[in-house]
Amino acid sequence: MILISKYIVPKGYLGITIFPFMFLRSKDLKGNSVLVNHEGIHLRQQLELLIIPFYIIYAFEFLYRLFQYRNWKLAYMNISFEREAYKNEKDLDYLKSRSLWQFISYINR
Repeated sequence: MILISKYIVPKGYLGITIFPFMFLRSKDLKGNSVLVNHEGIHLRQQLELLIIPFYIIYAFEFLYRLFQYRNWKLAYMNISFEREAYKNEKDLDYLKSRSLWQFISYINR
């Protein structure tokens, strides 16, 4: 379900997925199929990890990457969940063929 909220979406971002909702910063972004696909990939990741573990792993990986890169944006962009979503966001059929736990292949060291 897509909801619009400029207050829930962090500043500097267009959307955020908090299962089972996809929050977008503005109504016109509903038509952005690439963004909606990106957030849809996160929904799938959250589902396959049974939701709460997704957030725990995401937070720990972000902290690890922040320590590794000492840069907020680089840390965010190198989280395995984000790497998968950004790499495949333009492939609107990606979720149809995506393997279970595919994000694991995006963990870089």
